[in-house]
Amino acid sequence: MVATDTTSVNLFKVLSAAARIAAADAPGRTVVLSERSNFPTDLYIAQALCEERGWTLRLVDDPGQLASSLAAGDIAVLMLTHVNYRTGHMHDMAGLTALAHRHGALAIWDLAHSAGAVPVDLRAADADFAIGCGYKYLNGGPGSPAFAWVHPRHADRFWQPLAGWWGHAAPFEFTPEYRPAPGIARYLCGTQPVLSMVALDCGLETLEAALPLGGMAALRAKSLALTDLFIALVQQRCEGQGLSLVTPREHGRRGSQVSLSRAEGAYAIVQALIARGVIGDFRAPDILRFGFTPLYLEYEDVWRAVEQLRQVLDSGEWRRPEFSQRQAVT
Repeated sequence: MVATDTTSVNLFKVLSAAARIAAADAPGRTVVLSERSNFPTDLYIAQALCEERGWTLRLVDDPGQLASSLAAGDIAVLMLTHVNYRTGHMHDMAGLTALAHRHGALAIWDLAHSAGAVPVDLRAADADFAIGCGYKYLNGGPGSPAFAWVHPRHADRFWQPLAGWWGHAAPFEFTPEYRPAPGIARYLCGTQPVLSMVALDCGLETLEAALPLGGMAALRAKSLALTDLFIALVQQRCEGQGLSLVTPREHGRRGSQVSLSRAEGAYAIVQALIARGVIGDFRAPDILRFGFTPLYLEYEDVWRAVEQLRQVLDSGEWRRPEFSQRQAVT
């Protein structure tokens, strides 16, 4: 694994490498399979790569359609986000990866909403590639470098397409010809943003300090307890306010977020909460999304957040004009 570049750039690298492997091993397969509800940047990167290669990006509207789509026999790459950014639905990574392999496809996983909050074992799942961000549950802060992971069986097979000097086998020889570094180091590109890397390192040290106290299993248990409490309190304190739970209740299908939907005013409600110090976010068309970082959020924070939500709804405060003015970031 390397920490480098952005999630989008890293996805382009690993998807390009996966496409080259698929073209070599199964040249008749020319389809990248994903979900229509996948994070848009993942779909944009895949669409651009497919257009460049003359491939097809095929999207399903329901996770239950993935099995039949893989069985079609033309899928080269399955590209999924482990935890859906809108709903918080979590896929069975090991099961879907095994299914993809059974049907001759490679599996790429986006861990942006998993890493640091949900136990992830890429080796045990036999994933082929993975990418993710450093600024959510890994605590790297805004603009934090992302990461890329490549299974060792693939690492030396092909160059990634952005052949920069940090991915060179000997960058300080300054030779005019590119020679890729062995293994995962070839997935580096240009000079890294040193200050951002230092901030990410501090965030990771904070996470690592908690691991001897029970590891990811303890963080996962707290994440589920926090989200269970939030769901229960919303149902109790905000009953009759038109809120519907979008995130699965089952622990095995839930990430570390809770998403609610409301037909009216979802964006304005989130803005009103932000003004009160409760930082959620809005996802179109009607999602109020709340992330729970188990490393530092407390149960008291959950109680306070729901109380602020209740007050915003009961008072109609969200109807104030300033909360309906759309900002560039939602």
